[in-house]
Amino acid sequence: MITNTPSTTLAPPVEETRYEEELARGLAAADEEAFAAIYRRWGSLVHTMATRLLGDAHEAEDVTQQVFLGAWHGRSGFRPERGPLGAWLVGITRRKTVDALAARTRRLALVDSAAHGTDAGAEQGETAPDRVLDRVLLVDALSRLPQQQREVLCMAFYEDLTQAQIAERTGMPLGTVKSHARRGLHGLRLVIEQSAAPGTGM
Repeated sequence: MITNTPSTTLAPPVEETRYEEELARGLAAADEEAFAAIYRRWGSLVHTMATRLLGDAHEAEDVTQQVFLGAWHGRSGFRPERGPLGAWLVGITRRKTVDALAARTRRLALVDSAAHGTDAGAEQGETAPDRVLDRVLLVDALSRLPQQQREVLCMAFYEDLTQAQIAERTGMPLGTVKSHARRGLHGLRLVIEQSAAPGTGM
Protein backbone atom coordinates (compact mmCIF):
# COMPACT_ATOMS: atom_id res chain seq x y z
CA MET A 1 0.00 0.00 0.00
CA ILE A 2 1.36 3.39 -1.01
CA THR A 3 0.75 6.29 1.29
CA ASN A 4 1.36 9.96 0.60
CA THR A 5 3.89 10.98 3.19
CA PRO A 6 5.99 14.14 3.13
CA SER A 7 9.35 13.52 1.46
CA THR A 8 12.47 14.73 3.21
CA THR A 9 15.02 13.23 0.83
CA LEU A 10 15.47 16.44 -1.14
CA ALA A 11 16.29 18.60 1.86
CA PRO A 12 19.96 18.54 2.87
CA PRO A 13 20.60 17.22 6.40
CA VAL A 14 21.05 19.91 9.00
CA GLU A 15 24.58 18.78 9.85
CA GLU A 16 25.52 18.78 6.16
CA THR A 17 24.25 22.34 5.74
CA ARG A 18 26.05 23.50 8.85
CA TYR A 19 29.30 21.93 7.66
CA GLU A 20 29.05 23.68 4.29
CA GLU A 21 28.35 26.97 6.03
CA GLU A 22 31.41 26.40 8.20
CA LEU A 23 33.54 25.77 5.12
CA ALA A 24 32.17 28.92 3.50
CA ARG A 25 33.12 30.96 6.57
CA GLY A 26 36.56 29.40 6.50
CA LEU A 27 36.99 30.35 2.86
CA ALA A 28 35.96 33.93 3.56
CA ALA A 29 38.51 34.03 6.39
CA ALA A 30 41.26 32.69 4.09
CA ASP A 31 41.54 29.53 6.19
CA GLU A 32 43.79 27.17 4.23
CA GLU A 33 42.54 24.08 6.07
CA ALA A 34 38.96 24.95 5.19
CA PHE A 35 40.00 25.49 1.59
CA ALA A 36 41.69 22.09 1.50
CA ALA A 37 38.46 20.56 2.79
CA ILE A 38 36.51 22.40 0.09
CA TYR A 39 38.81 20.95 -2.55
CA ARG A 40 38.39 17.43 -1.16
CA ARG A 41 34.65 17.84 -1.07
CA TRP A 42 34.02 19.36 -4.52
CA GLY A 43 37.21 18.68 -6.50
CA SER A 44 35.89 15.45 -8.00
CA LEU A 45 32.59 17.09 -8.98
CA VAL A 46 34.36 20.00 -10.67
CA HIS A 47 36.74 17.67 -12.54
CA THR A 48 33.90 15.40 -13.69
CA MET A 49 31.85 18.37 -14.89
CA ALA A 50 34.81 19.85 -16.76
CA THR A 51 35.65 16.49 -18.35
CA ARG A 52 32.10 16.04 -19.63
CA LEU A 53 31.99 19.54 -21.08
CA LEU A 54 35.47 19.49 -22.60
CA GLY A 55 35.78 15.82 -23.51
CA ASP A 56 39.43 15.92 -22.44
CA ALA A 57 40.58 14.70 -19.04
CA HIS A 58 43.94 16.48 -19.25
CA GLU A 59 42.32 19.80 -20.09
CA ALA A 60 39.78 19.19 -17.33
CA GLU A 61 42.64 18.91 -14.83
CA ASP A 62 43.86 22.36 -15.85
CA VAL A 63 40.35 23.79 -15.57
CA THR A 64 39.89 22.19 -12.13
CA GLN A 65 43.03 23.92 -10.88
CA GLN A 66 41.86 27.21 -12.38
CA VAL A 67 38.46 26.84 -10.70
CA PHE A 68 39.90 26.43 -7.22
CA LEU A 69 42.57 29.07 -7.73
CA GLY A 70 39.80 31.38 -8.92
CA ALA A 71 37.69 30.48 -5.90
CA TRP A 72 40.56 31.23 -3.54
CA HIS A 73 41.51 34.55 -5.10
CA GLY A 74 37.87 35.55 -5.61
CA ARG A 75 36.60 34.35 -2.22
CA SER A 76 35.45 37.85 -1.32
CA GLY A 77 32.90 37.55 -4.12
CA PHE A 78 31.07 34.61 -2.56
CA ARG A 79 27.67 35.60 -1.21
CA PRO A 80 25.94 32.89 0.89
CA GLU A 81 22.59 34.61 0.46
CA ARG A 82 22.78 34.00 -3.30
CA GLY A 83 23.25 30.25 -2.99
CA PRO A 84 25.35 27.51 -1.42
CA LEU A 85 29.10 27.17 -1.84
CA GLY A 86 28.78 24.17 -4.13
CA ALA A 87 26.59 26.07 -6.57
CA TRP A 88 29.07 28.94 -6.57
CA LEU A 89 31.88 26.55 -7.51
CA VAL A 90 29.75 25.06 -10.28
CA GLY A 91 29.23 28.56 -11.66
CA ILE A 92 32.99 29.17 -11.69
CA THR A 93 33.48 25.81 -13.40
CA ARG A 94 31.09 26.78 -16.19
CA ARG A 95 32.89 30.08 -16.78
CA LYS A 96 36.35 28.49 -16.76
CA THR A 97 35.13 25.77 -19.12
CA VAL A 98 33.77 28.37 -21.55
CA ASP A 99 37.16 30.11 -21.41
CA ALA A 100 38.93 26.81 -22.12
CA LEU A 101 36.64 26.08 -25.08
CA ALA A 102 37.26 29.55 -26.48
CA ALA A 103 41.02 29.06 -26.13
CA ARG A 104 40.73 25.66 -27.82
CA THR A 105 38.83 27.22 -30.72
CA ARG A 106 41.57 29.82 -31.07
CA ARG A 107 44.27 27.14 -31.11
CA LEU A 108 42.44 25.01 -33.66
CA ALA A 109 41.91 28.05 -35.90
CA LEU A 110 45.62 28.82 -35.64
CA VAL A 111 46.58 25.25 -36.52
CA ASP A 112 44.05 25.10 -39.35
CA SER A 113 45.23 28.39 -40.83
CA ALA A 114 48.83 27.22 -40.87
CA ALA A 115 47.89 23.81 -42.28
CA HIS A 116 45.77 25.15 -45.15
CA GLY A 117 47.43 28.50 -45.78
CA THR A 118 44.31 30.46 -44.89
CA ASP A 119 44.09 33.62 -42.85
CA ALA A 120 42.46 32.59 -39.60
CA GLY A 121 41.43 35.65 -37.68
CA ALA A 122 41.02 37.81 -40.77
CA GLU A 123 37.31 37.99 -40.09
CA GLN A 124 38.13 39.01 -36.53
CA GLY A 125 40.09 42.04 -37.73
CA GLU A 126 43.59 40.72 -37.11
CA THR A 127 46.36 42.51 -38.99
CA ALA A 128 48.79 40.79 -41.35
CA PRO A 129 51.67 41.01 -38.82
CA ASP A 130 49.43 39.26 -36.28
CA ARG A 131 48.80 36.39 -38.68
CA VAL A 132 52.48 36.09 -39.55
CA LEU A 133 53.37 35.92 -35.88
CA ASP A 134 50.71 33.25 -35.41
CA ARG A 135 52.23 31.10 -38.12
CA VAL A 136 55.77 31.59 -36.82
CA LEU A 137 54.49 30.65 -33.38
CA LEU A 138 52.95 27.43 -34.67
CA VAL A 139 56.06 26.40 -36.61
CA ASP A 140 58.20 27.12 -33.55
CA ALA A 141 55.83 25.12 -31.34
CA LEU A 142 55.94 22.15 -33.71
CA SER A 143 59.74 22.26 -33.80
CA ARG A 144 59.85 21.81 -30.03
CA LEU A 145 57.91 18.56 -30.06
CA PRO A 146 59.54 15.11 -30.02
CA GLN A 147 60.16 13.85 -33.56
CA GLN A 148 57.38 11.22 -33.70
CA GLN A 149 54.77 13.61 -32.30
CA ARG A 150 55.86 16.28 -34.78
CA GLU A 151 55.71 13.85 -37.71
CA VAL A 152 52.23 12.63 -36.79
CA LEU A 153 50.86 16.16 -36.44
CA CYS A 154 52.51 17.35 -39.66
CA MET A 155 50.96 14.46 -41.60
CA ALA A 156 47.58 15.29 -40.07
CA PHE A 157 47.87 19.08 -40.59
CA TYR A 158 49.66 19.39 -43.90
CA GLU A 159 48.62 16.19 -45.69
CA ASP A 160 45.16 15.94 -44.14
CA LEU A 161 45.69 12.26 -43.29
CA THR A 162 43.48 10.43 -40.81
CA GLN A 163 45.08 8.67 -37.87
CA ALA A 164 44.38 5.31 -39.54
CA GLN A 165 46.16 6.48 -42.70
CA ILE A 166 49.10 7.73 -40.64
CA ALA A 167 49.32 4.34 -38.92
CA GLU A 168 49.31 2.59 -42.30
CA ARG A 169 51.99 4.86 -43.74
CA THR A 170 54.32 4.76 -40.75
CA GLY A 171 53.69 1.19 -39.65
CA MET A 172 52.93 2.38 -36.12
CA PRO A 173 49.99 0.83 -34.24
CA LEU A 174 46.88 3.01 -34.39
CA GLY A 175 46.92 3.38 -30.61
CA THR A 176 50.48 4.72 -30.77
CA VAL A 177 49.49 7.23 -33.45
CA LYS A 178 46.58 8.41 -31.32
CA SER A 179 48.88 8.74 -28.32
CA HIS A 180 51.45 10.78 -30.27
CA ALA A 181 48.68 13.00 -31.65
CA ARG A 182 47.15 13.60 -28.23
CA ARG A 183 50.47 14.34 -26.56
CA GLY A 184 51.59 16.47 -29.46
CA LEU A 185 48.46 18.61 -29.36
CA HIS A 186 48.83 18.97 -25.60
CA GLY A 187 52.43 20.06 -26.10
CA LEU A 188 51.40 22.55 -28.79
CA ARG A 189 48.78 24.00 -26.49
CA LEU A 190 51.31 24.50 -23.70
CA VAL A 191 53.87 26.17 -25.97
CA ILE A 192 51.27 28.43 -27.58
CA GLU A 193 49.75 29.43 -24.25
CA GLN A 194 53.19 30.20 -22.80
CA SER A 195 54.12 32.25 -25.84
CA ALA A 196 50.81 34.12 -25.74
CA ALA A 197 51.03 34.85 -22.03
CA PRO A 198 51.30 38.48 -20.87
CA GLY A 199 54.86 39.76 -20.98
CA THR A 200 56.00 37.50 -23.83
CA GLY A 201 55.44 40.12 -26.47
CA MET A 202 52.72 38.16 -28.27
